[in-house]
Amino acid sequence: MGLIPDQIFLEAKRFRALVYLFLIAIFNFGANFAVLGSDNTPPSPNKPWSPPGLNDYETALARGDYAEKNNGEGITIDPGKEYSLPELIDIAERSNPNTRTAWEQARQAAGAVGLSQSDYYPYLVASAAAGYERAFIPFPTLKTGPGPNDVSITGGGTLTSEAAAEGAALNMKWLLFDFGQRKATVTAAKEKLMAANIGFNAVHQQIVFNVTQHFYEFDTAREQVAVAESSLNAAKTVEDAAQARFDHGLATKPELLQADQQAAQAAYDLEAAQGELSDAQVALVESLGILPTTELHVMEIPDKPFSENFDDSLDELIDRALSQRPDLVAKLAGVREAEAGVKAARAEYYPKVSLSGNVGISQLDVTIKDSPYFGGNQPVYGIGLNIDVPIFDGFTRKNKLRIAESQLRAAESDLAGSRDAAVREVWKAYTDFKTALHKQDSATLLLSASQSSFDASLEAYRHGLDTYVDVVNAQRDLAAAHAVMVDTRSAIFTSQTALALSIGDLDKPSAANTTIYPQ
Repeated sequence: MGLIPDQIFLEAKRFRALVYLFLIAIFNFGANFAVLGSDNTPPSPNKPWSPPGLNDYETALARGDYAEKNNGEGITIDPGKEYSLPELIDIAERSNPNTRTAWEQARQAAGAVGLSQSDYYPYLVASAAAGYERAFIPFPTLKTGPGPNDVSITGGGTLTSEAAAEGAALNMKWLLFDFGQRKATVTAAKEKLMAANIGFNAVHQQIVFNVTQHFYEFDTAREQVAVAESSLNAAKTVEDAAQARFDHGLATKPELLQADQQAAQAAYDLEAAQGELSDAQVALVESLGILPTTELHVMEIPDKPFSENFDDSLDELIDRALSQRPDLVAKLAGVREAEAGVKAARAEYYPKVSLSGNVGISQLDVTIKDSPYFGGNQPVYGIGLNIDVPIFDGFTRKNKLRIAESQLRAAESDLAGSRDAAVREVWKAYTDFKTALHKQDSATLLLSASQSSFDASLEAYRHGLDTYVDVVNAQRDLAAAHAVMVDTRSAIFTSQTALALSIGDLDKPSAANTTIYPQ
Protein backbone atom coordinates (compact mmCIF):
# COMPACT_ATOMS: atom_id res chain seq x y z
CA MET A 1 0.00 0.00 0.00
CA GLY A 2 1.49 3.40 -0.98
CA LEU A 3 1.44 6.68 0.95
CA ILE A 4 -1.08 9.41 0.18
CA PRO A 5 0.37 12.85 -0.78
CA ASP A 6 -0.18 14.38 2.71
CA GLN A 7 1.70 11.54 4.35
CA ILE A 8 4.52 11.90 1.85
CA PHE A 9 4.71 15.61 2.66
CA LEU A 10 4.82 14.96 6.41
CA GLU A 11 7.49 12.30 6.04
CA ALA A 12 9.61 14.61 3.90
CA LYS A 13 9.22 17.42 6.42
CA ARG A 14 10.19 15.11 9.28
CA PHE A 15 13.22 13.93 7.34
CA ARG A 16 14.35 17.51 6.69
CA ALA A 17 13.99 18.31 10.40
CA LEU A 18 16.13 15.34 11.36
CA VAL A 19 18.80 16.33 8.86
CA TYR A 20 18.75 19.88 10.19
CA LEU A 21 19.16 18.73 13.81
CA PHE A 22 21.96 16.40 12.76
CA LEU A 23 23.86 19.23 11.06
CA ILE A 24 23.40 21.49 14.12
CA ALA A 25 24.81 18.74 16.39
CA ILE A 26 27.85 18.31 14.14
CA PHE A 27 28.42 22.09 14.05
CA ASN A 28 28.22 22.39 17.85
CA PHE A 29 30.57 19.46 18.34
CA GLY A 30 33.10 21.01 15.97
CA ALA A 31 32.82 24.38 17.66
CA ASN A 32 33.26 22.88 21.12
CA PHE A 33 36.21 20.81 19.91
CA ALA A 34 37.84 23.93 18.48
CA VAL A 35 37.29 25.80 21.74
CA LEU A 36 38.78 22.95 23.73
CA GLY A 37 41.74 22.86 21.39
CA SER A 38 42.34 26.58 21.87
CA ASP A 39 42.71 26.00 25.63
CA ASN A 40 45.90 23.99 25.11
CA THR A 41 48.13 27.04 24.61
CA PRO A 42 48.59 30.27 26.58
CA PRO A 43 46.26 33.00 25.31
CA SER A 44 49.01 35.62 25.44
CA PRO A 45 52.83 35.74 25.67
CA ASN A 46 52.66 38.63 28.15
CA LYS A 47 52.00 36.71 31.36
CA PRO A 48 51.82 33.18 32.78
CA TRP A 49 48.54 31.32 32.80
CA SER A 50 46.81 28.36 34.39
CA PRO A 51 46.06 25.65 31.82
CA PRO A 52 42.98 23.48 32.26
CA GLY A 53 43.54 20.60 34.64
CA LEU A 54 46.55 22.16 36.38
CA ASN A 55 44.87 21.80 39.76
CA ASP A 56 44.64 18.02 39.25
CA TYR A 57 48.40 17.81 38.73
CA GLU A 58 49.14 19.97 41.77
CA THR A 59 46.76 17.91 43.89
CA ALA A 60 48.40 14.67 42.79
CA LEU A 61 51.83 16.06 43.67
CA ALA A 62 50.59 17.25 47.04
CA ARG A 63 49.21 13.78 47.80
CA GLY A 64 52.48 12.21 46.69
CA ASP A 65 50.75 9.90 44.19
CA TYR A 66 53.92 9.55 42.14
CA ALA A 67 56.43 9.82 44.96
CA GLU A 68 59.24 7.28 45.08
CA LYS A 69 57.94 4.19 46.79
CA ASN A 70 60.22 2.21 49.09
CA ASN A 71 62.77 4.98 48.89
CA GLY A 72 66.23 3.65 49.57
CA GLU A 73 64.92 0.16 50.27
CA GLY A 74 63.77 1.24 53.69
CA ILE A 75 67.07 2.90 54.67
CA THR A 76 66.90 4.76 57.96
CA ILE A 77 69.49 7.20 59.25
CA ASP A 78 70.46 6.81 62.89
CA PRO A 79 70.73 10.35 64.30
CA GLY A 80 72.96 9.12 67.12
CA LYS A 81 75.58 7.50 64.88
CA GLU A 82 78.62 9.03 63.20
CA TYR A 83 78.86 7.75 59.63
CA SER A 84 82.13 7.09 57.87
CA LEU A 85 82.73 7.73 54.17
CA PRO A 86 82.25 4.06 53.08
CA GLU A 87 78.97 3.94 55.00
CA LEU A 88 77.76 7.12 53.31
CA ILE A 89 78.72 5.72 49.90
CA ASP A 90 76.75 2.56 50.65
CA ILE A 91 73.70 4.62 51.61
CA ALA A 92 73.95 6.68 48.42
CA GLU A 93 74.24 3.66 46.14
CA ARG A 94 71.13 2.12 47.69
CA SER A 95 69.02 5.25 47.99
CA ASN A 96 69.98 7.56 45.12
CA PRO A 97 67.23 7.46 42.44
CA ASN A 98 69.82 7.83 39.67
CA THR A 99 71.04 4.27 40.27
CA ARG A 100 67.53 2.88 39.86
CA THR A 101 67.02 4.93 36.70
CA ALA A 102 70.25 3.59 35.20
CA TRP A 103 69.29 0.07 36.27
CA GLU A 104 65.95 0.31 34.49
CA GLN A 105 67.67 1.67 31.39
CA ALA A 106 70.00 -1.34 31.39
CA ARG A 107 67.00 -3.65 31.71
CA GLN A 108 65.36 -1.90 28.76
CA ALA A 109 68.50 -2.44 26.69
CA ALA A 110 68.47 -6.12 27.64
CA GLY A 111 64.87 -6.31 26.48
CA ALA A 112 65.91 -4.71 23.17
CA VAL A 113 68.45 -7.52 22.68
CA GLY A 114 65.72 -10.11 23.14
CA LEU A 115 63.50 -8.15 20.77
CA SER A 116 66.17 -8.18 18.05
CA GLN A 117 66.79 -11.91 18.51
CA SER A 118 63.10 -12.66 17.90
CA ASP A 119 63.72 -12.17 14.16
CA TYR A 120 65.52 -15.52 14.11
CA TYR A 121 62.34 -17.40 15.03
CA PRO A 122 59.37 -18.21 12.80
CA TYR A 123 56.33 -15.98 12.97
CA LEU A 124 53.13 -17.90 13.76
CA VAL A 125 49.65 -16.47 13.81
CA ALA A 126 46.31 -18.22 14.33
CA SER A 127 43.27 -16.78 12.64
CA ALA A 128 39.58 -17.59 12.56
CA ALA A 129 36.75 -16.04 10.60
CA ALA A 130 33.03 -16.45 10.07
CA GLY A 131 30.71 -14.63 7.70
CA TYR A 132 27.42 -14.51 5.89
CA GLU A 133 26.66 -12.99 2.48
CA ARG A 134 23.41 -12.60 0.50
CA ALA A 135 23.58 -11.63 -3.18
CA PHE A 136 21.35 -11.62 -6.23
CA ILE A 137 21.81 -11.68 -10.00
CA PRO A 138 19.15 -10.07 -12.29
CA PHE A 139 17.96 -12.05 -15.33
CA PRO A 140 16.14 -9.71 -17.77
CA THR A 141 13.69 -10.80 -20.49
CA LEU A 142 14.81 -9.43 -23.83
CA LYS A 143 12.81 -8.60 -26.96
CA THR A 144 14.29 -8.09 -30.39
CA GLY A 145 12.94 -5.98 -33.20
CA PRO A 146 11.60 -4.28 -35.09
CA GLY A 147 15.12 -4.01 -36.60
CA PRO A 148 17.66 -6.78 -36.56
CA ASN A 149 19.90 -4.87 -34.08
CA ASP A 150 17.18 -3.54 -31.78
CA VAL A 151 17.01 -5.14 -28.31
CA SER A 152 14.80 -4.06 -25.41
CA ILE A 153 14.04 -5.31 -21.88
CA THR A 154 10.44 -6.32 -21.36
CA GLY A 155 10.67 -7.90 -17.88
CA GLY A 156 12.70 -10.49 -16.01
CA GLY A 157 13.51 -11.79 -12.59
CA THR A 158 16.42 -12.30 -10.12
CA LEU A 159 18.38 -15.22 -8.79
CA THR A 160 19.10 -14.90 -5.03
CA SER A 161 22.02 -16.73 -3.38
CA GLU A 162 23.11 -16.97 0.25
CA ALA A 163 26.45 -18.23 1.57
CA ALA A 164 27.74 -18.95 5.10
CA ALA A 165 31.49 -19.48 5.59
CA GLU A 166 33.62 -20.42 8.60
CA GLY A 167 37.29 -21.15 8.83
CA ALA A 168 40.35 -21.38 11.06
CA ALA A 169 43.99 -21.42 10.02
CA LEU A 170 47.53 -21.34 11.37
CA ASN A 171 49.92 -19.24 9.26
CA MET A 172 53.70 -19.31 9.46
CA LYS A 173 56.48 -17.18 7.99
CA TRP A 174 60.15 -17.84 8.68
CA LEU A 175 63.01 -15.74 7.39
CA LEU A 176 65.75 -18.24 6.55
CA PHE A 177 68.56 -16.13 5.10
CA ASP A 178 69.15 -12.38 4.92
CA PHE A 179 72.91 -11.98 4.36
CA GLY A 180 73.64 -11.05 7.99
CA GLN A 181 71.09 -8.30 8.54
CA ARG A 182 69.58 -9.95 11.62
CA LYS A 183 73.01 -10.68 13.03
CA ALA A 184 74.03 -7.05 12.61
CA THR A 185 70.82 -5.91 14.31
CA VAL A 186 71.42 -8.23 17.27
CA THR A 187 75.04 -7.07 17.49
CA ALA A 188 73.95 -3.43 17.58
CA ALA A 189 71.44 -4.23 20.34
CA LYS A 190 74.10 -6.04 22.36
CA GLU A 191 76.45 -3.08 22.03
CA LYS A 192 73.67 -0.82 23.30
CA LEU A 193 73.26 -3.18 26.22
CA MET A 194 76.98 -2.98 26.96
CA ALA A 195 76.81 0.81 26.86
CA ALA A 196 73.79 0.76 29.19
CA ASN A 197 75.51 -1.60 31.62
CA ILE A 198 78.66 0.49 31.61
CA GLY A 199 76.49 3.57 31.99
CA PHE A 200 75.02 1.94 35.08
CA ASN A 201 78.54 1.51 36.49
CA ALA A 202 79.39 5.08 35.51
CA VAL A 203 76.37 6.35 37.46
CA HIS A 204 77.66 4.50 40.53
CA GLN A 205 81.12 5.98 40.05
CA GLN A 206 79.69 9.46 39.70
CA ILE A 207 77.62 8.96 42.85
CA VAL A 208 80.69 7.76 44.74
CA PHE A 209 82.59 10.79 43.48
CA ASN A 210 79.84 13.22 44.45
CA VAL A 211 79.46 11.74 47.92
CA THR A 212 83.23 11.67 48.45
CA GLN A 213 83.63 15.24 47.23
CA HIS A 214 80.80 16.55 49.40
CA PHE A 215 82.13 14.54 52.33
CA TYR A 216 85.50 16.27 52.09
CA GLU A 217 83.89 19.64 51.45
CA PHE A 218 81.86 19.15 54.62
CA ASP A 219 84.97 18.17 56.56
CA THR A 220 86.80 21.21 55.17
CA ALA A 221 83.91 23.48 56.19
CA ARG A 222 84.00 21.91 59.65
CA GLU A 223 87.73 22.61 59.92
CA GLN A 224 87.14 26.16 58.71
CA VAL A 225 84.74 26.59 61.62
CA ALA A 226 87.47 25.35 63.96
CA VAL A 227 89.91 27.80 62.37
CA ALA A 228 87.39 30.63 62.81
CA GLU A 229 86.90 29.66 66.45
CA SER A 230 90.67 29.65 66.95
CA SER A 231 90.93 33.07 65.32
CA LEU A 232 88.16 34.37 67.57
CA ASN A 233 89.95 33.04 70.65
CA ALA A 234 93.17 34.67 69.49
CA ALA A 235 91.36 37.96 68.84
CA LYS A 236 89.80 37.84 72.30
CA THR A 237 93.20 37.11 73.82
CA VAL A 238 94.66 40.17 72.07
CA GLU A 239 91.59 42.15 73.13
CA ASP A 240 92.14 41.14 76.78
CA ALA A 241 95.81 42.06 76.53
CA ALA A 242 94.93 45.46 75.06
CA GLN A 243 92.34 46.00 77.81
CA ALA A 244 94.89 45.12 80.47
CA ARG A 245 97.46 47.52 79.03
CA PHE A 246 94.80 50.21 78.70
CA ASP A 247 93.76 49.73 82.33
CA HIS A 248 97.40 50.28 83.38
CA GLY A 249 97.77 53.33 81.16
CA LEU A 250 100.11 51.55 78.76
CA ALA A 251 97.80 51.47 75.72
CA THR A 252 95.79 54.08 73.94
CA LYS A 253 92.05 54.18 73.36
CA PRO A 254 92.48 53.61 69.60
CA GLU A 255 94.43 50.42 70.31
CA LEU A 256 91.60 49.13 72.50
CA LEU A 257 89.00 50.01 69.90
CA GLN A 258 91.00 48.27 67.18
CA ALA A 259 91.21 45.17 69.36
CA ASP A 260 87.44 45.27 69.83
CA GLN A 261 87.04 45.62 66.07
CA GLN A 262 89.27 42.61 65.41
CA ALA A 263 87.26 40.51 67.89
CA ALA A 264 83.98 41.54 66.26
CA GLN A 265 85.37 40.69 62.81
CA ALA A 266 86.50 37.28 64.05
CA ALA A 267 83.02 36.64 65.49
CA TYR A 268 81.49 37.57 62.12
CA ASP A 269 83.88 35.24 60.30
CA LEU A 270 82.85 32.44 62.66
CA GLU A 271 79.17 32.95 61.86
CA ALA A 272 79.95 32.92 58.14
CA ALA A 273 81.96 29.70 58.50
CA GLN A 274 79.09 28.07 60.40
CA GLY A 275 76.70 29.05 57.60
CA GLU A 276 79.00 27.46 55.01
CA LEU A 277 79.16 24.36 57.19
CA SER A 278 75.37 24.15 57.20
CA ASP A 279 75.29 24.47 53.40
CA ALA A 280 77.96 21.78 53.05
CA GLN A 281 75.98 19.41 55.27
CA VAL A 282 72.82 19.92 53.21
CA ALA A 283 74.78 19.24 50.01
CA LEU A 284 76.24 16.06 51.51
CA VAL A 285 72.86 14.76 52.64
CA GLU A 286 71.32 15.59 49.28
CA SER A 287 74.09 13.71 47.43
CA LEU A 288 73.02 10.58 49.33
CA GLY A 289 69.60 10.68 47.70
CA ILE A 290 67.75 11.29 50.97
CA LEU A 291 65.82 14.29 52.22
CA PRO A 292 68.04 17.33 52.92
CA THR A 293 66.25 17.77 56.25
CA THR A 294 67.61 14.43 57.51
CA GLU A 295 69.74 14.74 60.63
CA LEU A 296 73.15 13.25 59.86
CA HIS A 297 76.36 13.08 61.87
CA VAL A 298 79.61 12.54 59.97
CA MET A 299 82.79 11.05 61.33
CA GLU A 300 85.81 13.34 61.46
CA ILE A 301 88.86 12.59 59.33
CA PRO A 302 91.99 11.80 61.36
CA ASP A 303 94.47 14.67 61.30
CA LYS A 304 97.54 12.86 60.01
CA PRO A 305 100.02 13.59 57.24
CA PHE A 306 99.71 11.89 53.88
CA SER A 307 102.45 9.74 52.46
CA GLU A 308 103.90 10.86 49.14
CA ASN A 309 104.80 7.31 48.16
CA PHE A 310 102.88 6.62 44.99
CA ASP A 311 103.77 3.43 43.19
CA ASP A 312 102.04 4.02 39.85
CA SER A 313 103.62 6.31 37.31
CA LEU A 314 101.65 8.76 35.20
CA ASP A 315 101.99 6.54 32.11
CA GLU A 316 100.67 3.53 34.02
CA LEU A 317 97.68 5.50 35.28
CA ILE A 318 96.92 6.73 31.75
CA ASP A 319 97.07 3.18 30.41
CA ARG A 320 94.66 2.03 33.12
CA ALA A 321 92.29 4.89 32.36
CA LEU A 322 92.29 4.15 28.64
CA SER A 323 91.45 0.51 29.29
CA GLN A 324 88.81 0.75 32.02
CA ARG A 325 87.07 4.11 32.13
CA PRO A 326 83.31 3.55 31.74
CA ASP A 327 82.85 6.43 29.32
CA LEU A 328 85.55 5.06 27.00
CA VAL A 329 84.05 1.56 27.16
CA ALA A 330 80.67 3.07 26.27
CA LYS A 331 82.24 5.01 23.37
CA LEU A 332 83.83 1.80 22.07
CA ALA A 333 80.47 0.07 22.31
CA GLY A 334 79.05 2.95 20.30
CA VAL A 335 81.67 2.39 17.58
CA ARG A 336 80.83 -1.32 17.41
CA GLU A 337 77.14 -0.51 17.29
CA ALA A 338 77.78 1.84 14.37
CA GLU A 339 79.81 -0.89 12.62
CA ALA A 340 76.87 -3.26 13.00
CA GLY A 341 74.61 -0.54 11.59
CA VAL A 342 76.77 -0.34 8.46
CA LYS A 343 76.57 -4.12 8.02
CA ALA A 344 72.78 -4.05 8.43
CA ALA A 345 72.49 -1.24 5.85
CA ARG A 346 74.63 -3.16 3.36
CA ALA A 347 72.55 -6.31 3.85
CA GLU A 348 69.55 -4.38 2.50
CA TYR A 349 71.08 -4.70 -0.98
CA TYR A 350 70.87 -8.51 -0.97
CA PRO A 351 67.85 -10.83 -1.38
CA LYS A 352 66.00 -12.40 1.50
CA VAL A 353 64.86 -16.01 1.57
CA SER A 354 61.86 -16.97 3.69
CA LEU A 355 59.60 -19.96 4.16
CA SER A 356 55.83 -19.54 4.42
CA GLY A 357 53.07 -22.00 5.08
CA ASN A 358 49.54 -22.35 6.37
CA VAL A 359 47.25 -25.10 7.59
CA GLY A 360 43.61 -24.96 8.60
CA ILE A 361 40.04 -26.01 7.92
CA SER A 362 37.33 -24.24 5.96
CA GLN A 363 33.51 -24.64 5.93
CA LEU A 364 31.38 -23.21 3.11
CA ASP A 365 27.58 -23.60 2.72
CA VAL A 366 25.63 -22.07 -0.17
CA THR A 367 21.90 -21.85 -1.04
CA ILE A 368 20.29 -20.48 -4.18
CA LYS A 369 16.72 -19.24 -4.31
CA ASP A 370 15.69 -20.75 -0.96
CA SER A 371 17.06 -24.17 -1.88
CA PRO A 372 18.59 -26.38 0.81
CA TYR A 373 22.18 -25.44 1.79
CA PHE A 374 24.87 -27.47 0.16
CA GLY A 375 28.67 -27.46 0.71
CA GLY A 376 30.96 -28.93 3.32
CA ASN A 377 34.27 -28.54 5.14
CA GLN A 378 37.74 -29.51 4.03
CA PRO A 379 41.28 -29.09 5.37
CA VAL A 380 43.36 -26.40 3.63
CA TYR A 381 47.13 -26.09 3.64
CA GLY A 382 50.00 -24.73 1.66
CA ILE A 383 53.76 -24.11 1.77
CA GLY A 384 56.07 -21.91 -0.26
CA LEU A 385 59.63 -20.64 -0.53
CA ASN A 386 59.85 -16.89 -1.09
CA ILE A 387 62.80 -14.93 -2.45
CA ASP A 388 62.57 -11.14 -2.25
CA VAL A 389 65.08 -9.32 -4.43
CA PRO A 390 65.18 -5.54 -4.00
CA ILE A 391 65.57 -3.74 -7.32
CA PHE A 392 64.68 -0.09 -6.83
CA ASP A 393 63.48 1.75 -3.74
CA GLY A 394 63.99 5.41 -4.56
CA PHE A 395 67.60 5.33 -3.23
CA THR A 396 66.39 4.51 0.30
CA ARG A 397 69.06 1.85 0.86
CA LYS A 398 71.80 4.10 -0.52
CA ASN A 399 70.89 6.92 1.85
CA LYS A 400 70.59 4.52 4.80
CA LEU A 401 74.09 3.21 4.08
CA ARG A 402 75.44 6.72 3.74
CA ILE A 403 73.93 7.68 7.11
CA ALA A 404 75.25 4.53 8.79
CA GLU A 405 78.78 5.13 7.47
CA SER A 406 78.64 8.74 8.65
CA GLN A 407 77.50 7.60 12.10
CA LEU A 408 80.42 5.18 12.23
CA ARG A 409 82.92 7.91 11.39
CA ALA A 410 81.34 10.18 14.00
CA ALA A 411 81.52 7.44 16.65
CA GLU A 412 85.19 6.79 15.84
CA SER A 413 85.97 10.50 16.11
CA ASP A 414 84.04 10.71 19.36
CA LEU A 415 86.06 7.84 20.80
CA ALA A 416 89.33 9.44 19.73
CA GLY A 417 88.33 12.76 21.28
CA SER A 418 87.27 11.05 24.50
CA ARG A 419 90.61 9.25 24.73
CA ASP A 420 92.46 12.55 24.39
CA ALA A 421 90.21 14.13 27.02
CA ALA A 422 90.81 11.19 29.36
CA VAL A 423 94.58 11.61 29.03
CA ARG A 424 94.28 15.30 29.86
CA GLU A 425 92.03 14.61 32.86
CA VAL A 426 94.38 11.97 34.27
CA TRP A 427 97.40 14.21 33.73
CA LYS A 428 95.74 17.19 35.45
CA ALA A 429 94.39 15.12 38.36
CA TYR A 430 97.77 13.44 38.83
CA THR A 431 99.58 16.80 38.78
CA ASP A 432 97.09 18.35 41.21
CA PHE A 433 97.45 15.42 43.58
CA LYS A 434 101.25 15.48 43.54
CA THR A 435 101.27 19.27 43.95
CA ALA A 436 98.90 19.07 46.93
CA LEU A 437 101.12 16.44 48.55
CA HIS A 438 104.21 18.60 48.05
CA LYS A 439 102.45 21.59 49.65
CA GLN A 440 101.73 19.56 52.79
CA ASP A 441 105.15 19.95 54.44
CA SER A 442 105.33 23.65 53.61
CA ALA A 443 101.87 24.25 55.07
CA THR A 444 102.84 22.40 58.24
CA LEU A 445 106.01 24.50 58.66
CA LEU A 446 104.06 27.69 57.93
CA LEU A 447 101.47 26.88 60.60
CA SER A 448 104.13 26.02 63.18
CA ALA A 449 106.10 29.20 62.46
CA SER A 450 102.99 31.38 62.52
CA GLN A 451 101.89 29.93 65.86
CA SER A 452 105.32 30.55 67.39
CA SER A 453 105.41 34.08 65.98
CA PHE A 454 101.98 34.91 67.38
CA ASP A 455 102.80 33.48 70.81
CA ALA A 456 106.05 35.46 70.96
CA SER A 457 104.48 38.67 69.68
CA LEU A 458 101.58 38.42 72.14
CA GLU A 459 103.92 37.83 75.06
CA ALA A 460 106.09 40.75 74.00
CA TYR A 461 103.04 42.99 73.63
CA ARG A 462 101.88 42.11 77.14
CA HIS A 463 105.22 43.28 78.50
CA GLY A 464 105.33 46.41 76.38
CA LEU A 465 108.12 45.12 74.14
CA ASP A 466 106.06 44.96 70.93
CA THR A 467 103.44 47.13 69.29
CA TYR A 468 99.79 46.39 68.79
CA VAL A 469 100.25 46.45 65.04
CA ASP A 470 102.84 43.66 65.28
CA VAL A 471 100.63 41.41 67.38
CA VAL A 472 97.62 41.97 65.09
CA ASN A 473 99.73 41.13 62.05
CA ALA A 474 100.93 37.96 63.79
CA GLN A 475 97.33 37.06 64.59
CA ARG A 476 96.28 37.52 60.95
CA ASP A 477 99.25 35.47 59.76
CA LEU A 478 98.29 32.68 62.14
CA ALA A 479 94.68 32.66 60.87
CA ALA A 480 95.96 32.62 57.28
CA ALA A 481 98.32 29.72 58.08
CA HIS A 482 95.43 27.75 59.56
CA ALA A 483 93.40 28.40 56.41
CA VAL A 484 96.32 27.32 54.21
CA MET A 485 96.63 24.09 56.16
CA VAL A 486 92.91 23.37 55.79
CA ASP A 487 92.97 24.20 52.09
CA THR A 488 96.00 21.96 51.60
CA ARG A 489 94.33 18.97 53.23
CA SER A 490 91.16 19.63 51.26
CA ALA A 491 93.15 19.82 48.01
CA ILE A 492 94.78 16.46 48.79
CA PHE A 493 91.43 14.80 49.40
CA THR A 494 89.64 16.30 46.40
CA SER A 495 92.53 15.78 43.96
CA GLN A 496 92.94 12.19 45.16
CA THR A 497 89.25 11.53 44.51
CA ALA A 498 89.38 13.27 41.13
CA LEU A 499 92.38 11.14 40.15
CA ALA A 500 90.53 7.95 41.08
CA LEU A 501 87.53 9.07 39.02
CA SER A 502 89.68 10.01 36.02
CA ILE A 503 91.30 6.56 36.06
CA GLY A 504 88.00 4.71 36.54
CA ASP A 505 88.89 3.20 39.91
CA LEU A 506 85.96 4.58 41.90
CA ASP A 507 83.63 1.74 42.81
CA LYS A 508 85.18 -0.48 40.16
CA PRO A 509 83.30 -3.81 39.97
CA SER A 510 86.48 -5.83 39.46
CA ALA A 511 89.21 -6.07 42.07
CA ALA A 512 91.91 -6.62 39.44
CA ASN A 513 93.39 -3.17 40.03
CA THR A 514 93.92 -1.55 43.39
CA THR A 515 91.70 1.42 43.92
CA ILE A 516 93.35 4.60 45.09
CA TYR A 517 90.33 6.43 46.39
CA PRO A 518 90.50 6.99 50.16
CA GLN A 519 88.62 4.69 52.47
